[in-house]
Parts: sequence; structure tokens; C-alpha cells
Amino acid sequence: MPVYRDEGVILRTHKLGEADRIVTLLTREHGKVRAVAKGVRRTGSKFGARLEPFMVADLQLYEGRSLDVINQAETLASYGALIAADYASYTAATVMVETADKLTESEGSLQQYLLLVGALRALSRRDHDPTLILDSYLLRSLSLAGWAPSFFDCARCQAPGPHQHMVVQLGGVVCDNCAPPGSPRLEQSVITLLAALLTGDWDAADASDDSLRSRASGVVAAYTQWHLERGLRSLIHVSRERAQ
Repeated sequence: MPVYRDEGVILRTHKLGEADRIVTLLTREHGKVRAVAKGVRRTGSKFGARLEPFMVADLQLYEGRSLDVINQAETLASYGALIAADYASYTAATVMVETADKLTESEGSLQQYLLLVGALRALSRRDHDPTLILDSYLLRSLSLAGWAPSFFDCARCQAPGPHQHMVVQLGGVVCDNCAPPGSPRLEQSVITLLAALLTGDWDAADASDDSLRSRASGVVAAYTQWHLERGLRSLIHVSRERAQ
């Protein structure tokens, strides 16, 4: 069996048999990989703790017919315990890995990998409010997948903005001529925050108040659910309380 080496972030795991575990990874070079980690649920396992969600590891794998096999795992970044210690960060990270799982396949996506690792790092360090990190990650990951929202020019006819009608089905804000009857209008301050989250303008995002964040989060959630079609089961558990 061919052997390969890659680094990956653990998205999810589930039990297999009495002692094994199936691990779903987003890797740097091989895209999404499902692999068996044999014996990791035994007390004496040498790398079981390295293969938990939100961890980043350097891995050696054997290529299998349906599932690869993890032979070695060395920790590169231990984000799991730091994230799990804070409920808001944990729920945000759960949505992130579910999103990455839905957006990526076997073909490599270095940008998606780096984006996810950077977002998990930011959560573990408490760099910004978890809600802001999550919403920024969702907008950026969807953009990388080909669904970049427009928060200035009309998403339908490209008429120069700013515009205030928000229609997630059309890809963002739209002009008066393109807006369907009854489409909601957003305050410019909400659109400005959404644009800041998309572009990584953290000074503007950090300065926003709770009311703006709540309304922006609603837009991000609707936009994400629409494009992922099946939706995100973990999104309902996200804590929207501002971190102290």
C-alpha cells in the first residue's frame, strides 16, 4: 500500500469496533481524508489524544481501498483543550469543522485548510469574540468555495453601490431595480460590519456593538444555510453571548 505524509486538522471522529476510530481530516495537500486510527481508544494508545477534533497533526498514512490507515501522528497544534474550555468558542469551532466537512472533498484546497487552522488558532487564543471569528470564517470559506457575497455593488446587475436590500438567494445586496418585492433592507452599519468580516478588518469588527453583531450573524447564518442547502446542524447551538 502506498504511504504518504501530510498535515491535517481533525474535523470529526466516530467509533469503529471495540478499539478503533474513524477520523475525518482536512489535510493540507490531499483535501478531505477519512482514515482509520487503529487501537486509539485503548488506554495505552500512544496517539489517541492527538486525533481529537480541532487538533492539528503531522500524519503518516497508508492508502487503503475505502479508508486510509493512520500509522503515525505528531501534534502540531493543540487547540482542542483551549477551545473546549470556553462554550462560545467550542460551539463556534463545531460549526467551523462541520462547514469545512461540507465544503471540501478529496481534491486539495490549501486555502480552505489554512483558513480553518487560522480560525481555530484565533478561537484558542481568544483573539476576537467567537461570534465574530465564526461569522468571518463562514463568509470567507463560502467565498473560497465560489459563493462570495457582495456587500457593496449589486449582486445581480453589478450596479455600483452602496445598496441596502439584502437577498441571500441572489448573492448579497441588490439595487432597488433588482430587489424582489418585500425584500428586507439592512442598515448601512450592518452591511459595513459584514464587509469588515469578509475582508478581515478586525478593528472595525471589534468596535461593533452587540446589536450589530446579532443582526450580522443572522444574515451570515441565512447566507450559509442557503448555499449549503442541507444546513448546519451545529449552528443552533452557537452561543451569541459576548465573551468577557
